[in-house]
Order: sequence, then structure tokens, then C-alpha cells
Amino acid sequence: MTYSRDAAKSGSRSLVVLVIALFFIWGGATSLNDILIPKLKGLYALSYLEVMLTQFAFFTAYFIVSIPAGNLITRIGYLKGIVVGLVVTAAGALLFWPAAGSGIYASFLGALFVLAAGITILQVAANPFIASLGDERTASSRLTFAQAFNSLGTTVWPYVGSNIILAGTVGAVDPTTLSAAALPAYRVQESAIIAHVYVGIAIVLAVIALIFWLRRNAVGNERPVAVGFFDSLGLLREKRILFGVVALFCYVGAEVSIGSLMVNYLGQKDVMGLDPRAAGERLSLYWGGAMIGRFVGAVLLRRFEPGKLLATFCVATIALVLISMLSSGAIAGWSLLAVGLFNSIMFPTIFSLALEGQGKRTAEASGLLCMAIVGGAILPLVSGGIADVTSIATALVIPIICYVVIGIFGVSNPAKG
Repeated sequence: MTYSRDAAKSGSRSLVVLVIALFFIWGGATSLNDILIPKLKGLYALSYLEVMLTQFAFFTAYFIVSIPAGNLITRIGYLKGIVVGLVVTAAGALLFWPAAGSGIYASFLGALFVLAAGITILQVAANPFIASLGDERTASSRLTFAQAFNSLGTTVWPYVGSNIILAGTVGAVDPTTLSAAALPAYRVQESAIIAHVYVGIAIVLAVIALIFWLRRNAVGNERPVAVGFFDSLGLLREKRILFGVVALFCYVGAEVSIGSLMVNYLGQKDVMGLDPRAAGERLSLYWGGAMIGRFVGAVLLRRFEPGKLLATFCVATIALVLISMLSSGAIAGWSLLAVGLFNSIMFPTIFSLALEGQGKRTAEASGLLCMAIVGGAILPLVSGGIADVTSIATALVIPIICYVVIGIFGVSNPAKG
């Protein structure tokens, strides 16, 4: 594609900066789910399986919306697609207000689905855009750099969110002790805190959408070639794409499972015994490790073969998860938090390795890979079910299996360049 050269010639580098900023926004919005989980679990007396429906609602949107999003972008182009994604994401954030007023758990799931639908449109447009900005051989490094800003969002937002959403009356009042008349009012009161956060997010998204809309024609109307749904699915006949979809499914499932369980895990007396707010602040270190790892990884991926480096990082994550499962106290907590450091390069490296050689079909392949993010919907449910009948530590076997699969993908799919 010639988009990056045309952008440079027309003085539109600021648009590239704005697109990278989107990685920060959707990363932060996604990581807030990990703060919502302990909050909603307490408010609605949910099991781990039930509360993982928050992740199911969120990540199912990727599976349902990815292909339609790819087709939308073929019709309206990347920049207008980003505007649509921002508007839909803002609408989902606004839906948290009526959800909070309803006091019904399912209403939050609906808001999360719409929010994630908008983020899916953003990802389908922005990931191939970043991957195409230069030499294909350095796509892994470039996408890893952009993903570092995604990780900056996932680091900052949980810390701020835990101090707003998990602070105050949570823990001070046990919802199970309230009367049938008092419980709905309490839920509405506590849910209003969540609503305020998401309405603020909606306002920011609306402003950014306006900026993109005003500059929608700044670099022309670059767009991928339009294709049908079944034509896109035909890409799965390519082993590299199919294995990439499986690997990305496993990666997102593993990362989200660990993040979703982290606050409750660190709160266990045999681990670190932290209160919800303190555990939420530690969660930022899990995502912060991914941020640091992506900046470092952007350099390492220029020096080492991406597939082999990916497999090496998988070995490290497996070792850390096993240490956490088989130990207790601070060691169990800190070893699991350290997994984030080695999660760092996995998403962008899997993504870019799978996209290699797709040319004009890059956007289609991107849509299929984004569909694989549904792993974040399914595998946390499995992990939550295991945690309900055994323990959170035992449920960590799911991420271990996932990292094994990702490691095999890495060693069997070397870069072509």
C-alpha cells in the first residue's frame, strides 16, 4: 500500500499520531473490564462463571462485528471507518448510564457489547493501517510500538478505575445482608459510580471523533478491495492465517483470563490478601509489564526472528504461571503479575506474522484475526467455571495450554522477509 507515502507528502503525520492514540483509548477501555468484574461480582452476588459474562459480552462483539467491520471499511475507507468506530464506542459508553439506573446486571452486558462493537471497528481499521506504514519486514516492530501505547492505556486506566470504581462503599456494605427493598437502591447508588466514569469516556471519544471527521479527506479515501463474507473466510484455507487465528484466540483468552481473575486472586489470604482497591492498583502492574515489554520488544524484534522470540516469551509465561500455581503468598502474586511483561509482544507478533504476504487482502485477514479475539469471551468463562468448582490457581491451567499453542505457532511460522 502507498498510504504512508501519500500521508507524508500531504503533511498528515498528525493523523498517524491520532491513530496511535486510539490504541491507548481502546486498551484502557478494555482493561477497565477487569475492574468491573470484582465490582459487579460483589454488587450482584455472582459466581466467577456468571461475572465472566462481562468478558463474554465484550469479546463476543469482536466475533460478530469483525467481518462486517471489514466490509464497512472497504466501502467508506480507513478514516471514515475510524469515525464510525469512535461514535459506536461512545454510544456504548453512554449506555452505562441507563444500565446503572436499572440496577440489572444484564443491562451492563448490553452496554459492554455495544462498546466493544465500536472498538472492533477501530481495530479492524487501525491495525492494518499501522502494519502497512513501511517495510513489511519491520511490521512486527512497528505494530509492537503502536501496541505499546495500547499497553499504556491498560496500565493507567485500571489504576485510576480502581481508585474510583472500587473505592468507597464497596466492601463497607455486604449486599447479601440488605433487605429486598434496600438492595435495588444500593445497587443503583454503587452503579452510578460506574456510569460517571463511562460517560466521561463517551465525551472524550466524541471529541476525538469530531477531529477525525474534520480531517476525513486529508489524505484521500484509501480503502481495501471490497469482497464478500465467504471470500474472506476462504483465507482460512491458508495454514498461516488459520494457525494465526487459533494462536490469537489463545493469546487473548489467556491474557483476559489472567487479568479477569487477578483482583480476586490477589485478594485471597493465601496469596497477598489485598483489598479490592489495592488489588486493582496491582493489576496496573500486570498491564504495565506488557507496556514495558512492548517498547523493549520493538527493539528485540528488529534483531531476532519474530517467531522464535515469540516462542521464547511463551516459555517464560508458562514458567511464571506454574510458579504462581505451585506457590503461595507474595511469590504467587508477583509471579502472575510478571506474566504481563512476557505477554507484551504476543498480540502484535502473531498479528503481523499471520498477515505477511496478504497484500491487498490484508484488511480481510485483519478482520478474521480480530474475530479470533472472541477467545477473550470463551476462555475466561472456562477459567471462571474451573475457579468455581476448584480454585483460581487451578484455573490458571487454561492460560498454560494457550501459551503452549502460541509457542508452537511461533516456531512453525517464521517471518518470510
